[in-house]
Amino acid sequence: MAGTDAAGQRLDKWLWFARLTRTRSLAAKLVASGYVRVNSRRVTTPAKAIAPGDVLTVALHCQVRVLKVASMGTRRGNPAEASHLFDDLAEARELERSS
Repeated sequence: MAGTDAAGQRLDKWLWFARLTRTRSLAAKLVASGYVRVNSRRVTTPAKAIAPGDVLTVALHCQVRVLKVASMGTRRGNPAEASHLFDDLAEARELERSS
């Protein structure tokens, strides 16, 4: 399937598949505006290829989400399917603090 090979997937497409934005064009605008970092580097190109293991920092809706890419998406499914595409590192830190 196109866009899901070992080389990775477009960042804007992945953000949309992961249901972080409502549309792919909004995902592209989010990236182009500089609100997304990949492995601590600001990215302004929506076509930037990402792969499993990359860490994304996304400033979205007055909060910052830190996500580790777990897998590439093949379609935009329901929220339960989308949650398998990433590991939320901020949630993991909160769990560690509360233990």
